[in-house]
Amino acid sequence: MRKILILGSGAGGTIVANMLRQRLQESEWEITIIDKKEEHHYQAGYLFIPFGVYSENDVVKPKKEFIPKGVEFVLDNVVRIDTKDRRVETEKGIQYDYDWLVIATGCDIAPAEIDGMMDGWQKDIFDFYTLEGSLELYKKLKYFNSGRIVLNIAEFPYKCPIAPLEFVFMADWFFTVNGVRDKVEIEFVTPLDNVFTKPVAARILSEFAVKKNIKITPYFDLVQVNAHEKTIESGKGQKLGYDILVAIPPNVGDKALIDSGISDPVGFVPTDNHTLKAENLDRVYVVGDTTNVPTSKAGSVAHYQSYTLVENLIREIDGYNPKPTFDGHATCFLASGFEKAILLDFNYNVEPLPGKFPFPGMGPFSLLEESLSNHWGKMMFRWVYWNLMMKGLDFPLEPQMNIAGKLRKVA
Repeated sequence: MRKILILGSGAGGTIVANMLRQRLQESEWEITIIDKKEEHHYQAGYLFIPFGVYSENDVVKPKKEFIPKGVEFVLDNVVRIDTKDRRVETEKGIQYDYDWLVIATGCDIAPAEIDGMMDGWQKDIFDFYTLEGSLELYKKLKYFNSGRIVLNIAEFPYKCPIAPLEFVFMADWFFTVNGVRDKVEIEFVTPLDNVFTKPVAARILSEFAVKKNIKITPYFDLVQVNAHEKTIESGKGQKLGYDILVAIPPNVGDKALIDSGISDPVGFVPTDNHTLKAENLDRVYVVGDTTNVPTSKAGSVAHYQSYTLVENLIREIDGYNPKPTFDGHATCFLASGFEKAILLDFNYNVEPLPGKFPFPGMGPFSLLEESLSNHWGKMMFRWVYWNLMMKGLDFPLEPQMNIAGKLRKVA
């Protein structure tokens, strides 16, 4: 019996497990997932919890609901990976051999990496990239009726690059409907030169921010937080005050990857941009937030990557070279409040552009525009995530980005 071992059962690991089980004979291939948590979290839903739109029950389900029949689920923590002898060791002291390895361990926030941040953690400093953080931020925002909210991005990369913009746009909506928007300042603080990494999208999205009276502070390289005086400080000595700091701390990968010497110093595995094979490692593939490929760390990307990864893994099993078919495709709905959302669709070579999606000229979704249909696309995605994506089922979005329907020239 040959063995495939999958480390992690977030979006990427779960989708890959479902796809592989559909493609490989159970009598010939043993597929095992190792993960340290029993609950699966719809991470995109964390954003809505601070504003009372979603609750914990909306974003959490048992992982075993999505593990297909014929795949073993092991609840344990990986501590060492030996790619030479093709063996993985867990915290419980059990060793698992493999013929092929898929690394899908994701990444997490590390607020302790910023000097002083933990001094005010979940007091006046919050995140919305964890369930706990979102729930605590909900309690803080619920009765907040005046003051200064600063959202700060510490460094790159981090999960879901549009989520910080989503937060400040949703905050504008939240305080408006609560009748206190004129008493609440909202500031978006970033180390970038603008609100997003892609120029066309950055210009259009920053215009939305200006219309919503959200201040943008670029080129801010965070070095420390003073929780007592409620300020953040940049490397150039610039200080900004806050009443509530919404932090996107540094993101780091799994410690076992660092300890095993198969990742960079912060836990991201060097991965071929197009085949998704781990660089310089035999019979190892990487999916989702664990990769270091230059595209968004987001659920849609993990979904698109899964098609390339599964196809290439099976090609190598059959004695053929992997194909460089992953193009960096990302599709992201950006919630902007007032029952509207903005849609971005891009890849390594083509930045987000205006147009219609997924059907050229028809939509129903509008790219880089606020619309009600985009809002319903955003809200419907939770159902798609639970009922299609996590079960490895297809839906009408191509893994590779389609340029049709997009405006190549933008004024």
